[in-house]
Amino acid sequence: MWPQGDKAFQRPEGRQAAVIDVGSNSVRLVIYRIDGRALWTIYNEKVVAGLGRDLTATHRLSADGVEAAINALRRYRAVLDGWRAEEVLACATAAVREAADGRAFLARVLAETGLEIRVLSGEEEARYAALGVICGHPGASGVVGDLGGSSLELVRLEGLRTVGVTLPLGPFALGAPRPLNPERVRRTVDDHLSPLAHAYSAPDLHAVGGAWRNLALLHMRIADYPLHVAHQYEIGRTEALDLARFVERQSRGSLEGIEGLSKKRFDSLPYAAVVLERLIERLNVQRIVVSAYGVREGLLLEAMPPEVRDRDPLIEGCEALTANRGISPSLGRALEAWVSPLFEHLPALFGVRDPVLLSAACRLADLSARLHPDHRANLAFDQVLRAPLAGLDHPERAFLASVAFARHSAAPQPPEMALARILTPERRQRARALGSAIRLGCDLSGHNPRLLETSGLTRRGDRLALTTLEGWGDMLLSEQVQRRAQTLAQTLRLRLEIG
Repeated sequence: MWPQGDKAFQRPEGRQAAVIDVGSNSVRLVIYRIDGRALWTIYNEKVVAGLGRDLTATHRLSADGVEAAINALRRYRAVLDGWRAEEVLACATAAVREAADGRAFLARVLAETGLEIRVLSGEEEARYAALGVICGHPGASGVVGDLGGSSLELVRLEGLRTVGVTLPLGPFALGAPRPLNPERVRRTVDDHLSPLAHAYSAPDLHAVGGAWRNLALLHMRIADYPLHVAHQYEIGRTEALDLARFVERQSRGSLEGIEGLSKKRFDSLPYAAVVLERLIERLNVQRIVVSAYGVREGLLLEAMPPEVRDRDPLIEGCEALTANRGISPSLGRALEAWVSPLFEHLPALFGVRDPVLLSAACRLADLSARLHPDHRANLAFDQVLRAPLAGLDHPERAFLASVAFARHSAAPQPPEMALARILTPERRQRARALGSAIRLGCDLSGHNPRLLETSGLTRRGDRLALTTLEGWGDMLLSEQVQRRAQTLAQTLRLRLEIG
């Protein structure tokens, strides 16, 4: 039985929620696990119905798209059989909102599936896209560009207060699936963007939507980027313009020959590339930051209690990853308090994010508790590197993965040396030191948080001081603990002092 003090750290039970998103191109069901501020996608299914494919020409939903969407929604309702209504959010965006037969479509959906679908206004769609970006990256600043099949939402990020517009600049509204006429589409996009250029100019464009995620994945392939995680992937202005102009020039046949692109987006991708190019030029964008979070996650963020919404999603996610593994729930917090004095006076390598990353790393201390000891280091590294965690960029992700590796191994480097492109030598060294300190704390305490209170870890000039309260030394400073302390001292280029 854990000490009674751990009751204060017991997490509330997680819950599940489902979001049905009826978009202009796809109809999607996503089922989430919600652990406090952390969201996990546990099921994701979509049907590319193309509801908005004929909207520009006919002002009506695509007949084939309606049938595909109805069939998908009937299946989703069956999947969610037994769910309470308050656990399911269902919304529709531009195509249903603008189509002359949009209301008839909703009535048919209600009659055949029992689903009441909320139609988001353009302003609401823009707001929820921005909230989604904030859900995945609370520190985001700049402007959000959410590209759907029929519309583009532009939103200036100002905390939870967001101001945005919706524009008819989705690929279907611009002419897809017809072959791209670049000059005509550029003129159309510029006509809509010119009056807004001053209001929405920003150095960072947070790109939301499947088309732009596909462009990012293509850029990863071209650049031979080592970490294939779309969320928070960054592309500089020059490279983004080169990418957009490259895609604009490609025929459908050429795009079909590029491995990894979604087959459903061959017709729309060149249009998305033109929109991206004009946004960069007109809004003076210097960096593209891809967000895997959007309207669906924005809806869930808004539904959270304010006190939950304000928590750090990275720390919450790391706690949730290690919950229910037979480890004291207060170990991560105790390790944070124990190692912080050693690191708080070192030069900051991530700015104000250093304490957050230290806190998150401590909560991942026993992520691999149930794995074979011969493979824990590599498996922990790989899991953290690719875990669907929110609230961190790629260098921070690589740093935490390297800490997790060093937590279980004295080897000098993690297995994926390509991470040298993402982490500086100084950050790799700091990760090794932090992982070694966490390993020392776990071994010294035997995973008992209260034992950490009987010892201390500090720096004294050129020495690493590991101290214990009087009478505790012989119980805490075992041979293995002293070896761990020596490894940490060597990593920090300090002499070890025990006493």
